[in-house]
Amino acid sequence: MVKSNASTVAQYLAELPDQQRAEVEAVRDVILANLPGGYVEQMDWGLITYAVPLEVSGPTYNKKPLMYAALAAQKNYYAVYLTTVMEEFEEPFRARYAATGKKLDMGKACIRFKRVGDLALDVIGEEIARLQVPDFLDWHAENRAKAAARAR
Repeated sequence: MVKSNASTVAQYLAELPDQQRAEVEAVRDVILANLPGGYVEQMDWGLITYAVPLEVSGPTYNKKPLMYAALAAQKNYYAVYLTTVMEEFEEPFRARYAATGKKLDMGKACIRFKRVGDLALDVIGEEIARLQVPDFLDWHAENRAKAAARAR
C-alpha cells in the first residue's frame, strides 16, 4: 500500500494483508504505549498520524493538525516518521540507535524498515515519549522561525 484513502485507523489496518497488519500493529503498539497525553491518533496524508489537534495548536500553515509522528506500510517497506529527529535531535537519535547494533535506514525524519525486528523499538519508543505537547509546540515554533530566517 502506498497511500490509503481510509478515514479511520481501523479501516487502514483492515485494508492491510495479515502480515503487513501485524508489522504495523507491532510498531503502533510501541507508539501508543509511549505517546504522551494530548496527541491524537488519526488518519491524515494517507498515514496513521499522531498529531496535536488544531484546538490545541491553533491555526497551522496547511490547516491540518501538527504531525508529531506517523506510521505507514509503503509498497516495499514500512516507515515511521519522527518529525523531531532533525536539527539538534538527529545526532543523539542516531547515536542511541547505533548503540543497539541495529542498522538505521533513515531519510529526513523517516525510518524505513522491512520488518519490525529490524527496528530498535526501544529507541523509537524513547523518541515518541521525549516531547510533551507544549514542548513539541515550542520546538515547532522555534524551527519554523529558523526556517523563515534562513529563507530571507
